[in-house]
Amino acid sequence: MPDRRWIALIALSLGTVLIVLDGTVVTVALPLIRSDLGFSQVSLVWLINAYILTYGGSMLLGGRLGDLYGARRVFLIGIVTFTVASLACGLATSRTALIAARAVQGIGGAVVSALALSLITNMFTDTGERAKAIGLYGFIASAGGTLGILLGGLITSFLSWHWVFLVNIPYGALVFVLCLRLLPHTHADARAPGRLDLAGAATLTAALMLAVYSIINGSDVGWFSRESLATFAGVLFLLALFICIESRVRHPLLPLGLLRRRSLVVTNITAALAAAAMFATFFLTLYLQRVLGKSPLQVSMIFLPTCLISAVLAVGFSARIVTRYGIRLPFAAGLLTAAAGLALLAGIPVQGDVLMDLLPGMTLFTIGAGVAGNPLFLSAMQGVAPKDTGFASGLIGTSSMTGGSLGLATLAASAEAWTRKLSLLGADPMVALIGGYHVAFAIGAVLAVVTAGLGLMWLPATIQRSAPAPASAQ
Repeated sequence: MPDRRWIALIALSLGTVLIVLDGTVVTVALPLIRSDLGFSQVSLVWLINAYILTYGGSMLLGGRLGDLYGARRVFLIGIVTFTVASLACGLATSRTALIAARAVQGIGGAVVSALALSLITNMFTDTGERAKAIGLYGFIASAGGTLGILLGGLITSFLSWHWVFLVNIPYGALVFVLCLRLLPHTHADARAPGRLDLAGAATLTAALMLAVYSIINGSDVGWFSRESLATFAGVLFLLALFICIESRVRHPLLPLGLLRRRSLVVTNITAALAAAAMFATFFLTLYLQRVLGKSPLQVSMIFLPTCLISAVLAVGFSARIVTRYGIRLPFAAGLLTAAAGLALLAGIPVQGDVLMDLLPGMTLFTIGAGVAGNPLFLSAMQGVAPKDTGFASGLIGTSSMTGGSLGLATLAASAEAWTRKLSLLGADPMVALIGGYHVAFAIGAVLAVVTAGLGLMWLPATIQRSAPAPASAQ
């Protein structure tokens, strides 16, 4: 009879797929939503940004709520929240209603994503099993993105855009029932009843939302504009206020002693930098669609071979090398391999051949990213007391998302600036566009190399075999 924990892991991963799949499906349906509800180009952006703001701002809070009230219970609440919000999105008949429902979706998605690693860490205490579990979870979650593009193409071709959201209802209900039956019960922190640090929660969530907004808005109005500087100053003020609150309250949302863990801090900094480098592949999708004229369905089929490579790496190879060689070396080797893939993509021609010009770089990048991801997540969760795993899981998610958002904004600005420069020099529009993509890939490759070096210096060399005693007081 199979180990119940592995069946529970699949159910847990399917919950994360619900979140990942929705993001890619909605992206494919944006043109139909715009024409049906009369979105302008500016307001359509907020259909995405409303989700990103609440998702990024709520992830750390969601992880901490799991520590306080039980990860399983809060995870299930997140699934329900996301599913009900999806129903509201599907039934929306106005721009305001749809944007508001998307914001609620972001809250539910943040809670689900934040607690996934926490539940995995608590279910799998053996180092080797935990590495395999995180690898399998990562593969299933990433496969959701590819499935989302396929599903989005089918839904938008044969049904209305409303079904992009309504398809989440039966799927969300199925995931809820599976997780309710299979996920092990988790113990809530004894200090939880009536002890939630509301002032700290509100301040931290506001700071994270404003930080995400600063990243989103900065690429439009300029990083050094008066508006951007004001919002960044607001983020720093709210974070300072949060630390002041946490140092004074009896039951803080974030015990400041956790931030004294060197491995926790350096791992999250490394995760942010790695995510910034990995987002360079966003321009590969643009190249396939805008330059080669591929449809979303064709793009997903082109990415399918690399997804299969990810499957092999995530389920077997990555877990074995982490168990044998520890954290530092596999992470650095993975990022250097990914950097080599990005460097190859930085030389793609205007009318490249998918097999000859794209697949080698895509394959190297996929292998590298698949190898590097597992040790990074293990590093984020090791040495954390069981009652603090929700916070650690939420923190690594927040760091990755913030780093990825800032990295994408920076890469996009660099690509656009180089394209504009080439255009002013008289280059053909398509050549200028490709030149911008080359710059984005090259910057991503350099950032990946730098992050690999930092990982060699910062990250722990070996995996800690057991968590320390659960003591995280200030």
